[in-house]
Amino acid sequence: FPLYLYSKINNSVNQQLITRMLWPPGPNGRIPNLNPDFVADFASRLGLDFVSDGHGDLSSTFGPEDIFDYIYAVFHSPTYRQRYAEFLKIDFPRVPMTSSRDLFKRLCILGEELVALHLLESPYLSQLITRYPVVGDNIVEKGFPKFAVYEEGQPGYVYINKTQYFEGVPKEVWEFHVGGYQVCEKWLKDRRGRQLSFDDLMHYQKVVVALKETMRLMEEIDRAIPGWPIE
Repeated sequence: FPLYLYSKINNSVNQQLITRMLWPPGPNGRIPNLNPDFVADFASRLGLDFVSDGHGDLSSTFGPEDIFDYIYAVFHSPTYRQRYAEFLKIDFPRVPMTSSRDLFKRLCILGEELVALHLLESPYLSQLITRYPVVGDNIVEKGFPKFAVYEEGQPGYVYINKTQYFEGVPKEVWEFHVGGYQVCEKWLKDRRGRQLSFDDLMHYQKVVVALKETMRLMEEIDRAIPGWPIE
């Protein structure tokens, strides 16, 4: 479900949708891929005007990317995931709508931060929390990665072979799952038998930061939402 539809794509369905839309095309002839009734309902609840491309100012206007950020934040709420766990197993997630402009703005901001982290575009990613101190061949060997903690309550070590490791990986980050995958483990398991390049080593350490910050933001999202169902 792309956020935008583009007129330059030679697709008859796209062209029909764009022709029927109420909003003027934005850059490259794109329009938001959102149901107009949904947008109108949200605009009415919030008392904001909808702009059809990018972000609004969240004081008088909101845009498709604000809606995306809001949804992204809500879907990362631990309480949302727990409360609606049974429904999430059998259907697409439902988007709870709010009439609180302050809550909408706060969740948009938190969602935008999450998006930047997951696209590896966040400035936080330059603040590495890990080290890769041992020189070697950088090959992820069979039977690895392995996680070890040598002092209770302290960050651990992710070994890619018998001698080389990433130092300073928090246990909760190592155990963090996205969908059914344990991210820090799977990324390395998928590269068994390969030699990690410098870019690979940096990428992995940025992923660790992204996951740590994701956990922080998920807690902030839960704190921002005063109660369920959202009002």
